[in-house]
Amino acid sequence: MAHRADQADDINFYPTAPWAARAGAEVIRQFDPVAKSAYEPACGPGMMVHGLRDYFDVVHASDAYLYGGHVVHDFIGSAPSPFAADWIVTNPPFAPAEAFIRRAYAEARRGVAMLLRTGVLEGQRRHGLLYGDCPLTAVAPFSERLPIVKGRYDPEITSAAFYSWFIWIKPALRPTRFMARVGNVYRPAVIDIPPGTARRLTRDSDKRFAVGSTNAVRTGVSHG
Repeated sequence: MAHRADQADDINFYPTAPWAARAGAEVIRQFDPVAKSAYEPACGPGMMVHGLRDYFDVVHASDAYLYGGHVVHDFIGSAPSPFAADWIVTNPPFAPAEAFIRRAYAEARRGVAMLLRTGVLEGQRRHGLLYGDCPLTAVAPFSERLPIVKGRYDPEITSAAFYSWFIWIKPALRPTRFMARVGNVYRPAVIDIPPGTARRLTRDSDKRFAVGSTNAVRTGVSHG
């Protein structure tokens, strides 16, 4: 069993502020208000799981490495996933993000939400993925800068990168009704995450994950 003891030296450890997970869950709820369960397959120490629990009856969690009390599972490996859920929701490691999207789209019952750099929309190589193999339903960019930095969660820090929630709705839920129709072609819709969301969705319970907290999670690849 792999174990990451030093998070700060982990090149793939870019933890997610819990308020950003809540913002993503609110977007999901706009599309699918009856969803009951979510699965976070790159959970890290559980920051995203912590936020998602405010919006789903059941939140499953796994990671390829041991951080805490979650199932150890390599989501893009050959083994079957340990959980089935309505939605698969995660901030995947950057390099294998495409593999995460493909597997999540194949396995989720109702939809997929991935927290990714907005620049994922660019590039010829990803065009076939986003508009063909796994048709993207919507993009929800953050109006505020989302502080995602290597090795720690610090609510006071800022980062230069821009992030968005990328939403894929499975065909059974008729995703085109949520998309933008241009001529006879459906394109992904844009759902804004407005200014003030960080303040509105930050909870006192999030402090236990922060740098300098006596309750900060210190054992523990992925983003979580």
